[in-house]
Amino acid sequence: MLWATAGVVTLGFLIALEIAARHYGLPGPMANQAKEVIFAPKSGPLLYASMALMMVVLTWRERFIALGVAIGIDIAFFLVRWAVDAKMMFGNGALWVMLGCAVIAVTRRTGRERALLLKGVGLGLLLVAGRKTGDTWLLITSKTRPMVLDQYVATADQALGNPSWVVGRIVQATDPIGTHLLDWVYIQLAVAAVVVTMYQLRHVAVERRFPSHHLVRTFLVIGLVGPAIYMIFPVVGPIFAYGTGAFGTGGEPWAIANLWPDTLPTIDTPQPMPYDEITPRNCMPSLHTAWATAIFIHSRKGPRALRFAGTFWLIATLGATLGFGYHYGVDLIAGVVFTLTIEAALRSITRGWDRSGIQLVAYGTAVFAALLTSYRYLPTQMADYPWLSGPLLLLAMASVIYGYVRTAKKWEPKAAVPAPRNGVARGASGLPRETTEDLCLTKAAGSSEGASNPID
Repeated sequence: MLWATAGVVTLGFLIALEIAARHYGLPGPMANQAKEVIFAPKSGPLLYASMALMMVVLTWRERFIALGVAIGIDIAFFLVRWAVDAKMMFGNGALWVMLGCAVIAVTRRTGRERALLLKGVGLGLLLVAGRKTGDTWLLITSKTRPMVLDQYVATADQALGNPSWVVGRIVQATDPIGTHLLDWVYIQLAVAAVVVTMYQLRHVAVERRFPSHHLVRTFLVIGLVGPAIYMIFPVVGPIFAYGTGAFGTGGEPWAIANLWPDTLPTIDTPQPMPYDEITPRNCMPSLHTAWATAIFIHSRKGPRALRFAGTFWLIATLGATLGFGYHYGVDLIAGVVFTLTIEAALRSITRGWDRSGIQLVAYGTAVFAALLTSYRYLPTQMADYPWLSGPLLLLAMASVIYGYVRTAKKWEPKAAVPAPRNGVARGASGLPRETTEDLCLTKAAGSSEGASNPID
């Protein structure tokens, strides 16, 4: 019933976005996804990552068959596109395999096996749909929010020392190695999420069930709720609002001036500024930071290599968001608080709401609202007193991190006490309790008779 309800809600949401996109004369998420059945996909690696996510419900033999079929279909599409000189991109085969598995589930499986396979297909397609949904959301923000609040955020960011300008110059100095590495990490964030999720779901094929909570749930909720904040607090980012930037892209003629990353913006009275109807208002909060934080959290229980990868992806994503001029520093703080609050809420829903979960979600929500309110109504005061407001911003984020870590430890299952061997209760000495009691009686009797006792 839960999965059916979630499916109906998701379908309704996609239809609503499709209608909204059509209103602006562009195809929505459903139309864009349908086109990729035949035409070149936007992201081949994402489709194969989604198929890999779906394959967690398959046996190893079925996985090899599915992968072989996907590669064969892609080779056929590649040859046809090469012959007609069409745009080249792989990934159609992965989408065909996922759709084929859905057909097999309906026509060839029954009961729990059908439900499990449909869940796997739904999980893979949801990752793709999330990407398409995000693209439509960004279109809506650019069309419905002509005024942006970058001057407010840039002014508030001076409390942190303008980290986007600082990191931007560092990344510029490491070009081309640093820029290519950070760009690859930034673009392939969804693939990193799939790697962590596949580790979390590695026992699904054997246990024939999904764990109660995993990374994809957090990923999708972040992508669903985040754009709603974009509508409330539209921001385009420093590279667009403050110049062409170090890498030749930017917001001219809409930019205030060509300042990023070489010249720091001055402290002035901020005001809303008009911007074009193309650039997404997708800065506040930083969802790339939010997703990278979620990857970091969910990689903590993995092996050392996975924990290292999660840490690297978080650090590199923070460097990319700042170093490419896509975000201000205060966006990242809001993104971390945003993720921890959502993660706490999802875990509370899974395990049942208790006092600690309610308090953590309420506190994270309050801190997030306070951050956005201060960015909007107190940016000048924050810039005038950076040695006070800067540490306060970091302290607010640290308090939510501390609250999450402390509460999550309470939620961890307690270590089970080893069961007594052969059902015999044992005493403190490790011997069966009856034997321990007999030895004590023997010792006492020996002591009363004054005889030597070998037990001593």
